[in-house]
Amino acid sequence: MTLPASLILNVDDNDGARYAKTRVLIHAGFEVIEAATGQGALDQVRARKPALVLLDVKLPDINGIEVCSRLKRDPQTRSTLVLQTSAAAVQSLDKVRALEGGADSYLTEPIEPAELVANVRALLRLHRAEEALRDADRRKDQFLATLAHELRNPLAPIRNAVELMDPKYHAADAVVRDARMIARRQVEHLSRLVDDLLDVSRITHGKITLRMESVDLASAVATAVETNQPSIERKHHTLSVSVPDVPCVIRGDPIRVAQVIGNLLSNAAKYTPDGGAIELDVRVTDGSVAIRVADNGIGIPPAELADVFNLFMQSADSLARSEGGLGIGLSLARTLTELHGGSIEARSEGIGRGCEFVVRLPVAMTPEYAAATEQAAVAAAPASKRRVMIVDDSVDGAESMSVLLEMLGHDVRVAYDGASALSVAPGFKPEVVILDIGLPDLDGYHVARALRAQQATAGALLIALTGYGQESDRRRTRAAGFDHHLVKPASLDDVERVIAAYGADGQPRNPGFELQTDPPA
Repeated sequence: MTLPASLILNVDDNDGARYAKTRVLIHAGFEVIEAATGQGALDQVRARKPALVLLDVKLPDINGIEVCSRLKRDPQTRSTLVLQTSAAAVQSLDKVRALEGGADSYLTEPIEPAELVANVRALLRLHRAEEALRDADRRKDQFLATLAHELRNPLAPIRNAVELMDPKYHAADAVVRDARMIARRQVEHLSRLVDDLLDVSRITHGKITLRMESVDLASAVATAVETNQPSIERKHHTLSVSVPDVPCVIRGDPIRVAQVIGNLLSNAAKYTPDGGAIELDVRVTDGSVAIRVADNGIGIPPAELADVFNLFMQSADSLARSEGGLGIGLSLARTLTELHGGSIEARSEGIGRGCEFVVRLPVAMTPEYAAATEQAAVAAAPASKRRVMIVDDSVDGAESMSVLLEMLGHDVRVAYDGASALSVAPGFKPEVVILDIGLPDLDGYHVARALRAQQATAGALLIALTGYGQESDRRRTRAAGFDHHLVKPASLDDVERVIAAYGADGQPRNPGFELQTDPPA
């Protein structure tokens, strides 16, 4: 990540010296503002809040050492870095006096440009490290307070339940039974908190071990939903789940994959007001699987999106409106996802606009699941024939494909150029168009757009047939209106699988379907 240019305040009453230092700093990539007096420096620091003040000792009104002392005494400006400079006060005693007065460093002039830039950068690095430590300390204190709160919360109902079960109260059997259930639920809640803390410790110390195997994502999703169903039902949320009809497999630890999905569902349930809507869908595309969890809950402020996966991170708004938690669920989800070679992303349009998390993991299709995928595709093939139009200037290629498709029961028409295809299409009304890109008159992109514009072919399944298979080529065919992209030489099986994956209305039976076809090596 590129850091924004730090703002530097250059204070010197000598116009020439001030100009020279400003030019050096600007050339080094800093943003620079200037002042020629001590009071001007104090005013600029309060108004512009620079990261560092390059402060000359000898000033016409207030000397630089006094200016530094005032900055460091003021709670609003004490964190501002001060690099004191002087061409006159060059003795060791002068440096000691300046540093004792609060200066962060001291340079005597003339200063070599490289030395000036190096000192400024070193001070800024130190400042950023101190800020990070302060932020970590703040988050630690917040976490400990949250942990104490979360641990005390279950203790109250457990204590009450134990009291109800005391024989001296002679509670009815139904009351005792309810008390046992209360105690059990709260103990389970405490166990989950402890498990999360242990996971954080294992990850922090590099001791977490993944037990890798083939993971059926539908099973992982079912496990995650089952785990979170009580909290979802308790808040009367509506949960919609969508997974591909064809089995989708990744290489991973099934327990950890389910934990990632479960943490995202738990987060959605917590931060969505009662009666909300949660969506969980899984789609496969371009060799990876996308697991999306979206809600219409409290949302995430734009300024906090970059930090939402940080350990112990909870915004003030979420703390006030959620069911609690330690602020480690999303951090665990990110770490576990990355350990599986994947990525996770958070999106939100702001407070009250809900949020969306998308996990992407690489697909690893085993031979068993590849066979199941093949069978599912064949089973999805339509019983009735389809009207197919082949548009290709290669006569042999078009004719041979036509014969093969007719043998499978399809009604086929062939055109050898774009103009002929547009002439045949209105009468034939093709349900499927296999369209070459490099045609002699109108290219395939033009023909695709024209077919989409015609009422008779607006909903047809358009399959691009081309010798180009880069991602940029696929983007271009998608932009032209194609539904699918096949790379020459495409086999009959490839063509038939694509046709079978789409219904007669041109819509995919499985929205995540994407057939990977590459030319032979």
